[in-house]
Amino acid sequence: MKVSLVVPCYNEEGNVKLFAKKVEEIFKNKYSYEIIFINDGSKDNTLNELKEIAKNHNQNIKIINFSRNFGKEAGIYAGLKEAKGDYINIIDADLQQDPKFTLDMVEFLEKNPDYDIVTAYQKQRHESKVLAFFKKSFYKIINKMSEIEFVNGASDFRTFRKNVVNSILELTEYYRFSKGIFSWVGYNVYYMPYEVHQRINGSSKWSFWKLFKYAINGIVSFTTSPLRLSTILGLFFSLLSIIYLIVVIIQKIFFQINIEGYATIVALILLLGGIQLLCIGIIGEYLARTYVETKKRPIYIAKEIIDNQKEKKHEEN
Repeated sequence: MKVSLVVPCYNEEGNVKLFAKKVEEIFKNKYSYEIIFINDGSKDNTLNELKEIAKNHNQNIKIINFSRNFGKEAGIYAGLKEAKGDYINIIDADLQQDPKFTLDMVEFLEKNPDYDIVTAYQKQRHESKVLAFFKKSFYKIINKMSEIEFVNGASDFRTFRKNVVNSILELTEYYRFSKGIFSWVGYNVYYMPYEVHQRINGSSKWSFWKLFKYAINGIVSFTTSPLRLSTILGLFFSLLSIIYLIVVIIQKIFFQINIEGYATIVALILLLGGIQLLCIGIIGEYLARTYVETKKRPIYIAKEIIDNQKEKKHEEN
């Protein structure tokens, strides 16, 4: 098997058949390939559509049907785990990421043995200025905090050599931030520009709140700087309180100034209380993740795995 396409799906009933047809058109007479669809607890008719594809197409189709929604990160991990190809590509089912770029990625790796990964990035982002600002700010913050580099605009739309995927699968943490994992394993990366198409059917599953939670997950997963921030804040305000205490004593003893500090005390209590709660929250976030990791729960549960080639061979026998 030359190429494996890993395709996480959540409520993509209107797109999966179009996607499979598009892949067949592009890869026909080019490379041997398989498509691994991960049905991530879809609430629409996605699973039945995928089963029809597996039944009626001659392509190598594998369906991993999750027992519930585990998230795209779990879907990516499951697909990489099942992939058999020499080159493994992660791509969305909504056709915003054209499979023809997958072909370009594979051909680039074929011609350039020094590179191990091809990562697609958008030439021009079609999004609001507010969202673009927050994304840019996120990359600035995480790059200052983390020891690994995160490239602004780099997507999950990537193609790996098999040895890279084997390295990624060695990282079995429950809370997964794939962009960070892909950077952490290293290897030589080529960044390929691509044009994002309009979604044909359905709507984006990424709201601003989900993106915000995803960003927090990335920061907590790949840097302990927020914990150090708690220590720095504690030291700073302790020093500040000592200085303020000395000032109050000097004013009282030497200048006979009455300190009517009601407003000051209330303001300081609110300020320090807020900072303490912030620090406790940061510590709690790390502690909660440690707690979940110690449970050793599986990243996903596959309710069923359908392999149309195995089923066809079984029918023939």
